[in-house]
Amino acid sequence: LLARSTYEPPTEPTQMTWILSAFADEAGSSMDEQVAACTTAGLKYLDLRVVDGINISELPLDTAQQVRGKLNNAGLRVNMLGSPIGKIDIAEKFQGDLELLQHLAELSEVFDCKQVRVFSYYNRAGADEEKWAEGSIDRLRQLTEQASELGLVLFIENELGLYGQTLQQVARLAETCRDGQTCRMIFDFDNYNQAGEDLWEVWIQLRNCTDAFHLKDSTAPPEPMHVPIGQGNSRARDILHDAQRSGWSGCLSVEPHLTHSAAVASIGRAGQTNQAMKDLGPAECFQVATAAAGQLLHEIGATFE
Repeated sequence: LLARSTYEPPTEPTQMTWILSAFADEAGSSMDEQVAACTTAGLKYLDLRVVDGINISELPLDTAQQVRGKLNNAGLRVNMLGSPIGKIDIAEKFQGDLELLQHLAELSEVFDCKQVRVFSYYNRAGADEEKWAEGSIDRLRQLTEQASELGLVLFIENELGLYGQTLQQVARLAETCRDGQTCRMIFDFDNYNQAGEDLWEVWIQLRNCTDAFHLKDSTAPPEPMHVPIGQGNSRARDILHDAQRSGWSGCLSVEPHLTHSAAVASIGRAGQTNQAMKDLGPAECFQVATAAAGQLLHEIGATFE
């Protein structure tokens, strides 16, 4: 594991402006629906993942130009491109991921966004964990090298079932892949919770190598149910408050998962639909999730836009 942080937060909070964004495809598939959802929520940023049923990594350039026009008209900016790169098996061919990254570099010019979310590979055949680790790290290093040449910044998300599910695995990825420039790390509260990790211990270990947050929460395992951020088992309030007091800066992306919308279904279901909101539609659940995120950030005294 990484050396335990000895950093003591200052007595007076350090004011840093955070970027609050959201995966708006959970509100609706079409760009019009996503723009409307973000406007209603008062957001200035969104993470692009799926547009009209097409993942951002495969979005045609002419369609991207149309999307950018709609975003411009609404005063919205893209925070991150939510690619599926690295969400394949370690035994599958790697060339496809490199090609997706090349296309994302072209899209990054359209959307004026250099940040790309990536993953760290499955091991469905059950290979030795060391081989799994070495294979994942090798691929991520190659992706980082290509990203550097393309002017992109990669953000590795901790994800269930991939190398990078547990604290120990993420710490190794941080030590071997993260450089704080071209390769950075995302802290997803819900994914750590569903992996059975102690969220506070994860934060203490990874505080100095956390570059972004995914605001997704759930109740305690073994049958976690998704809830708005700060209302689950993730200790999100404590962790974000500590980040705020420590002078952390970066972006936070709301990823509701309160209902199994088309967007959630397309990336794989993990965790139960929120039963209290089962009668609400995706757009309504999106508003609940973004409002909860904004309220939590206000309560801890964070400055965000």
